[in-house]
Amino acid sequence: MRLQGKKTLITGAGSGIGKSSALLFAKEGAVIAVNDISEEHGQQTVAEIKEAGGEAFFAGADVTDPDSVAAMVSKVIGELGAIDVLFNNAGISGVGALHEVEPDVWDKVMNVNIRGVYLPSKYVLPHMMERRSGSIINMSSCIAEIGLARRASYAATKGAVLALTKSMQVDYAPYNIRVNALLPGTILTPFVENYLRTSYEDPEAGIEGIKKRQLSGDLGRPEDVAKAALFLASDESSFMMGSPLYIDGGVVFGKNA
Repeated sequence: MRLQGKKTLITGAGSGIGKSSALLFAKEGAVIAVNDISEEHGQQTVAEIKEAGGEAFFAGADVTDPDSVAAMVSKVIGELGAIDVLFNNAGISGVGALHEVEPDVWDKVMNVNIRGVYLPSKYVLPHMMERRSGSIINMSSCIAEIGLARRASYAATKGAVLALTKSMQVDYAPYNIRVNALLPGTILTPFVENYLRTSYEDPEAGIEGIKKRQLSGDLGRPEDVAKAALFLASDESSFMMGSPLYIDGGVVFGKNA
């Protein structure tokens, strides 16, 4: 029970990494506020947690809307009395070289992937500061460290999240608040499946190509990232501050011959 009694808010927890993290955190004793833009998907996560004997409730909000996020945080604080862990997981993909990306698409990716970290953090942090305790986990990506074809908007956001994580850590270390980032490689989630469908004429060939750039020779699974998130949420990572944690199958620091 590595998160026994920890009150946790996870954004984008209706599917993929967010859902896997919510299920694992609850199994380890956390009480989960499940956020998602889709109430149907979010409630499904809540139901699965409860079926497994865990504690959870749905906290719907659009992470790009200040009023929506403020109301969500107020609801979670009202229900739980505190937020010990905030996992800013919500995000969307962006496909295309820079000259191919239309301004409205660029703005949408920026909004969800950066504003969607800024707003939940903005409204949760005062509560953590008052209690002088907390762990914030931001979802970046290994693409923040490498170049990858036709991913301009997505790469820009994930690089920004990594830089924001480091800056946040400097500001909030005096309050005993830790801020760290996850940098996954390619993880087989609905998010990635959509990317494959929109980026490749033959998605299966796309998967095989992606596998070759990862030293593991395979794609990661949501559970791989959830386990890393669990570590950052737990007191076991108490000496990690402003750190990027790679779960990338060897993309960043390795190269196949």
